[in-house]
Amino acid sequence: MFRRLFVCVALLAAAMTLAPERSQAASKEIQELQRDIAQLQDMMKQLQQAQDKNFAALTVMTQQALDAANRANTSVAVIQSSIQQNLRDQQEKVVTPVVGLSARMDSLSNDFRQVSQAVSELTTLVSQLKSQLSDINNAVKVLSTPPVPPPGSTTTGPGGTSMPSGSPVPQMQPGELYSAAEHDRQGGNFDLALQEYSDYLKYYGTGDQAPMAQYYIAQIHYSRGDYDNAANEFDMVLEKYPENAKTKDAMYYKGMSLVKAGRRTQGKDEFTDLITHYPRSDQAAQACNQLTSLGYHCPTPAASRPGTPKKKKG
Repeated sequence: MFRRLFVCVALLAAAMTLAPERSQAASKEIQELQRDIAQLQDMMKQLQQAQDKNFAALTVMTQQALDAANRANTSVAVIQSSIQQNLRDQQEKVVTPVVGLSARMDSLSNDFRQVSQAVSELTTLVSQLKSQLSDINNAVKVLSTPPVPPPGSTTTGPGGTSMPSGSPVPQMQPGELYSAAEHDRQGGNFDLALQEYSDYLKYYGTGDQAPMAQYYIAQIHYSRGDYDNAANEFDMVLEKYPENAKTKDAMYYKGMSLVKAGRRTQGKDEFTDLITHYPRSDQAAQACNQLTSLGYHCPTPAASRPGTPKKKKG
């Protein structure tokens, strides 16, 4: 565009120089026009030079942008390659162990099934052995049972104890049976202890440890919250063995059993008998505290009256 304008101006100037005879008659305005054209030519040259400079600078900037874009593409390609390599490395590090772990889990599962099957078979075998042992035990009991003696005769149990005819003979001595019952009671095996205490009373009801066996039968019922049976068993201690080392304890716990069973009046009477017959005992002090908590007054006996208390069937 600028080049065409420059050409037009040049042609106009040439035309004016070719007609000198006419330029002599030109007015002052034409001279000014020539001067303006000359100025315009200078401006065109300056504009052309500035355009060339700007174009050169734009070319340099474009080249720099292209170089930067190429470098960016190279960097992106390097980063992408690095990421892909890292992903491949991670896949090799993670997938391979997971595959191995899966295979190991499958193997362990198979082993567990085999062990479970073996345990099941062992359980079945143990059950069969238990059944066989039970059959053998029953057979031994049948073989070891002595013949029934004639009516009216007596048999002698362990330790020389006389027993009614027809009674089964215990397999343990009195001390052994009582010790076994004590061991089971102290170990918390109350069901077995009850059976052993009952066997002791059954076979050795007049033995030295009979009062203690009867007392601990009552204590086991009491500890289980079976207060009615506990009261009856404590009363058995007092009726069958009136004076023994556990008489005062039996009276106190009989009263406690009656109270806990809801029989407060009978419990109050039991506490009163205990205080009356054993006023200076520790059990009497405890009975007095129980009477106070029940809303009764403790009796104050005129004098101590040791001896066998008159028992009321509770």
